Amino acid sequence: MNPLLNVDAALSKILADMNRLEAETVSLPDAYDRVLAEDIVSPIDLPPFDNSAMDGYAIRYEDSAVASPDSPASLSVTMDILAGSAPDRQLELGTAARIMTGAPIPQAATAVIPVEDTDDDWSKGEDSPLPSQVRLFRRLTRGENIRLAGENIRAGETIMTAGTVIGPSEIGMIAGIGSPRVDVIRQPKVAILSSGDELVDLYDELGPGKIRDTNGYTLAGLIRRAGGVPIRLPIAKDRLDSIRALYRRALEINPDLLISTAGVSVGAADLVKVVMDELGEIDFWRINMRPGKPLAYGTIQGVPFFGLPGNPVSTMVTFEVIVRPALAKIAGRAFKRRTIKAMLASEMRSDGRRTYARVTLKREGDRLIARSTGIQSSGALMSMVLADGLAVIPEEVMRVPAGDEIEVLPLRPIE
Repeated sequence: MNPLLNVDAALSKILADMNRLEAETVSLPDAYDRVLAEDIVSPIDLPPFDNSAMDGYAIRYEDSAVASPDSPASLSVTMDILAGSAPDRQLELGTAARIMTGAPIPQAATAVIPVEDTDDDWSKGEDSPLPSQVRLFRRLTRGENIRLAGENIRAGETIMTAGTVIGPSEIGMIAGIGSPRVDVIRQPKVAILSSGDELVDLYDELGPGKIRDTNGYTLAGLIRRAGGVPIRLPIAKDRLDSIRALYRRALEINPDLLISTAGVSVGAADLVKVVMDELGEIDFWRINMRPGKPLAYGTIQGVPFFGLPGNPVSTMVTFEVIVRPALAKIAGRAFKRRTIKAMLASEMRSDGRRTYARVTLKREGDRLIARSTGIQSSGALMSMVLADGLAVIPEEVMRVPAGDEIEVLPLRPIE
């Protein structure tokens, strides 16, 4: 019997086979959570002109040199500059221009005094009548409350690099430089294949001996969270012709990845192996992990294929450990496995395989405490619902005592 394949060796082989997908162009509103395919260079300065950071009065800063609450400086008001307008003349010495936040600074103005530091209460905002005079109650410095053209971004500057995941702030920045469309990496299409006489879909009657196809829906969520586009196909029966037809139908949709659940272990009805041998090149791996020992990887007509175990927890754990890094690579998403340290609240045991035990995590004082979610059966999907992370028991370690520190792979943000 071949020895069990090491998890890290399996993942290294898989990642070496994965290639990033090509780019496509999408509209900016559709670019949320997509991955940039190339660097973005700004064609303009941002802001594009000097503008006011305050509602107030644009002045020449030297006109405020002696201003104080007890001895205010008085200036003639000669302009009213609204946001979206453009001043048509230079600001003269001894004068002020009422100005709104974001409005262009008039030529020769060197500071903006906030309205609250003047005698204009501006109670009606932009509708307030323009006073003929304004008094200043403090001294200003050169450039105070002025946003300079290009202080955020200079024309020709790279504002985002390829591989950046586009969030709300990135969308705003791209909109600011006037780009209505953006080149992003195409989202991977992932076909989900389920087989088994015992499986029924969500909307079908649950008859005697039948169970719901939870794996198909779980995988769809995992794929979507990883940046892929899941495509669920109808459940195949445990017949060679049915499974063969399912796989051929999957190939017709031109997927970037194929994921099946069940049918890759050693049961009499595991006909998936036969079909995979017919259509592709597969290494059947007995991988050294628990849960999830029966796992197949290869290609079917050039498309990467993962045959995951049928038990729900095994499906989720093998996806997290093996499939998610591969999916991230073809989607162009940076991926770095992050683990944290936690102290075990009670003893944990393993059979010598690398074990991923479901745990809750809670801070108690300055320690993070890991507790088992209870039953660790690979069919107990509720253990994944409850889990904050997967406690990793290394190979050949049979027992981890209570109080020992253990590495945990987080499944959700930890408070």
